[in-house]
Formats: sequence, structure tokens, C-alpha cells
Amino acid sequence: MSGTTRTARTTTRTTRTVRAALGAFAVTGLTLGLSACSETVDQVDKAFNETYEVTYEVTGKGVDTIEFHGGGGKAMDPKIETVERPTLPWRKTVTLRGIMPPAVMPTAVDITGAEVTCKIIYKGEVIKEETGEGLATVGGCIAISPIGD
Repeated sequence: MSGTTRTARTTTRTTRTVRAALGAFAVTGLTLGLSACSETVDQVDKAFNETYEVTYEVTGKGVDTIEFHGGGGKAMDPKIETVERPTLPWRKTVTLRGIMPPAVMPTAVDITGAEVTCKIIYKGEVIKEETGEGLATVGGCIAISPIGD
């Protein structure tokens, strides 16, 4: 075996080892970074543990589903609840926590034309209102948490 072949093999092995080490280092850094981000979100949830109530309202015609933040989950990963074929007008009061944003998202598909209006009400005041019309309407109302205002 010549010295050139050994050098080429050694260089290839060294390159693979360095790549593997750098890859492992990158994955470890990414994992630690995401963990730190997750810990920050958990700290925010704990710091803003105050609760508040909002009322969602949906009116119109042709609404197939309504999805909304119902209060479960974490601030940045809220649990979404769904109502199939709701009777309109629809109204729901929920208790949310901290910086979790209030959100209600109706979906309507109606060949004769859908009409949808959604509202988010906090302490008797409408903090968000949206209206949509057409063959298909998807959208909704998302507001900023009133906690910390």
C-alpha cells in the first residue's frame, strides 16, 4: 500500500469524523436552543397566570364549523376546541390565562353565499370584529390578550 492511499483514507476518515462531530454539535445546540425557548414560554405562562373571560359571538348563515381557543393548553400552544354545525347565532364565554390570545375562527361554505361575522367581547366591549361573505369564508377574529395592558 502506498503512502498516498493511506493519506487519502486517513483524510476521508478525519473528514467524516469532523462532519459527524459538527452534526452532533449542531443538533445539541438546536435542542438546547429549543429547550431554552420552551422554558421561556413556560416562564411567561407562570408569570402571567392571571385569568380573564371573553365571550365569542358568531352570526350569519352557512357556518359549518367554529374553532376557538377554549382555555386549555399553553399561551403559545393553546388547545383549539371545535363546534360542528353550530346553531346561529352562536355565543360562548371562556376563561383564558395570561397572554393566551382570544380567538374564534368560523368556517362557512354555502353555494348560495355564506355570511359570517365574529366578535370577541371583553368586559362588555368588542375588542375584535370581522365580517366575511362569499361562496366560502374562512377567517375569524384573533385579539391580543388584555392581560398586561
